[in-house]
Formats: sequence, structure tokens, C-alpha cells
Amino acid sequence: MTETPGAAESAALVLFSGGQDSATCLAWALDRYERVETVGFDYGQRHRVELDCRTRLIEALRAGFPDWGGRLGADHVLDVPVLGQISDTALTREAEIVVGEGGLPSTFVPGRNLLFFALAGALAWRRGARHLVAGMCETDYSGYPDCRDDTVKAMQVALTLGLDRRVSIHTPLMWIDKAGTWAMADALGGDALVGLILEDSHSCYLGDRGVRHDWGYGCGTCPACELRRAGWERWRAA
Repeated sequence: MTETPGAAESAALVLFSGGQDSATCLAWALDRYERVETVGFDYGQRHRVELDCRTRLIEALRAGFPDWGGRLGADHVLDVPVLGQISDTALTREAEIVVGEGGLPSTFVPGRNLLFFALAGALAWRRGARHLVAGMCETDYSGYPDCRDDTVKAMQVALTLGLDRRVSIHTPLMWIDKAGTWAMADALGGDALVGLILEDSHSCYLGDRGVRHDWGYGCGTCPACELRRAGWERWRAA
């Protein structure tokens, strides 16, 4: 793709998993940039159902939000099986979700977000976009060191140097909790967006979509479900 002057400044690539956080970040990007593309990663995740959810979310955004639909460009899904090959975690194996001796949960996939940013940066370079948008958050911190603000800033510097082109990484959720994430979705797209995220996004680490709760689908007991439920309840009670 040939980059025209100023085009990169108005284009963003969203790291879009199909979860609540990345769906909210996608809406955030669509509200700000003239052209927005999405990228997802298939790494053999236990909750692979999120890949199906992301497709439904994209289609619903195109159909239900005309102002955003015209800005929403190509979707990309990259196969990254190497993460499943080199990791032994509760997100890539049928393993219990526990906190290890070092304080990290067994859902931590070492190097995952670092690899995702490297691949997204390369894709953004090819697609003529300078802005990367991702849903990392320190406030509802799950113990993932690759979600820290310092890690994201370091990756921004590394990508800018390695690609010889200015890269900006935006993390709109970094300093807000899950209640704030629901509030952001409401501010961006009202009841329609909140309803879409409730029905079609996926957060449950176990990939469970058999039960529909007030806050969406999930097992209701894994850390991701607990965070989503607690945030929904705090937001609704505010």
C-alpha cells in the first residue's frame, strides 16, 4: 500500500481480540481516525471462540454504526502457533488457572503481547498506518508484565527505531477500571454499543458461551469473568 502524505496520521490499526476491552478500543479508534483496520491473532488459545466473536462484532459495527462503518477497513488474522508451542499456560493448555510462586497467574503467556506488537507494527508499516491501538490496562491488573504502561512505551520506542518510522501506541484503557470501560463504551456508542459488547464480545478464559449473564457470556468464575462482572455491576450501580 502506498502511503500518501498525511495518510498515516489519520490511520490506525487496532489489536482486536474480540473481547470487551479491545471492542471498546476499536470504537475509540473509529471515533478518532479516518481509516481503521483490525488485526487478530490465532495462537491456539483455549478461548478460541473469541475469534468467531470478533468477526460478528466487526460485521455488526459495519451494519449498525454508519458513521463508523465507512471508516472500518480491512480485518487481518495472523496465525501465531509458535506461542502455543513454546508456552505451557492455562490459555494454551487444559490447565488450572492458579497464581504461581512468582506471583504470575497461569494465564500469563510469556512474550505474547511483545510478539503481537511486533507483528502489528510490521503490518501497520505495510498498510500505511502510524497508530496502533490496544486494550492493555494496569488498573484491573492481572499480573501480566507485558500489559504494563512501561512495557508498552518501551515497545513504542523499539518499533519506531526498528521500523525507521514513528509509531504511536495508544492504550485508552490503561488507567481506568472495568466500570470505566463500560462507561467509555456507553459514551462512545450509547446503548447500541453496550448491547453489542454484552452480546457478542468474549472475555471468559475457558471459552464458555453456554450461559448468558447480565454482563455477557462466560463461566462466571475465571478471573476474566470476575473482572467483567464486577465492572458491570459497579457501572450499573453508579
